[in-house]
Amino acid sequence: MELTSVFNPSSPQAWAIANLGIFMIIIAGTILAIIIVLVTFISYRFRRKPGDDEEPRQVYGNEKLEIVWTIIPFLIVAALFIFSVITMVKVNPSSAIIEDQKPDLVIIGHQWWWELHYPKSGVVSANEIHIPVGKKMLVRLESIDVIHDFWVPEVARKIDLVPGHPNYMWLEADEPGIYLGQCSEFCGIAHAHMRLRVIAHHQEEFDVWEKGQLYVPPTPRSGEAGKGSKLFKEKACMNCHSIAGTDAVATVGPNLTHLATRTTIGAGTLLNTPINLAKWLKNPKGFKPGALMPNMKLSDDEVNAIVAYLEALK
Repeated sequence: MELTSVFNPSSPQAWAIANLGIFMIIIAGTILAIIIVLVTFISYRFRRKPGDDEEPRQVYGNEKLEIVWTIIPFLIVAALFIFSVITMVKVNPSSAIIEDQKPDLVIIGHQWWWELHYPKSGVVSANEIHIPVGKKMLVRLESIDVIHDFWVPEVARKIDLVPGHPNYMWLEADEPGIYLGQCSEFCGIAHAHMRLRVIAHHQEEFDVWEKGQLYVPPTPRSGEAGKGSKLFKEKACMNCHSIAGTDAVATVGPNLTHLATRTTIGAGTLLNTPINLAKWLKNPKGFKPGALMPNMKLSDDEVNAIVAYLEALK
């Protein structure tokens, strides 16, 4: 199982959040340690000893002590407030930037998958976000149905996708790699299977990927893949999905134009292999309970043909 952790920050924004968390842990741990030491000392120093017939002397006020334990917490809270504001400035784009700058990436949450748009190039994809290393990407987040929550702990903050109320964030990665994410706001029965990946490339590799995504794969006319392209129309797959260069333009389900280049299917539910793709087509709900993709009751031959077609979409 692949793991991700907030304690392995890989972007300036993730580092800012991690440092804030560490600072708070240090403050809270120090306070806890002081309390434990004082309680232990007081319990021992002022314990009732054998032969003591009177109650210990009661102290009803100490002005200096009260001033000290008022000023110190105030200073601690002030430090936490200042550090939190600094972190917020590092993590969140300002309103001026949001108004003046066109987003580099638009993420739209669906039950239960992620729709991705790169407005500057026109690339449309799903579930796997590609970004160039070291570039601060302005991201606009929307939802088409219910509240979702975008969270990739190692590179980005946690932020809600609210219907009718777009939010913005910075997305950046320090090093090339695959960073795992998940919807972290319960959004329905398939919430646990609404995963995503942020794949960070060097700029040259990202440019190659982006250019490849703009390529329109030719529609097979013969062989198993050609049969699959016809079945894609006949079985009403085009009522939900879109594929560039074809009559399929629906946006109910993920764009499949370059499905064969993605590493997973079903929003991270299965690795993208011909065998898993065939299993998914046969019974989507068997692997992702609550999936809105219907079981089309395909025969094995029909499944194999559609898989051949989808594997040709590169």
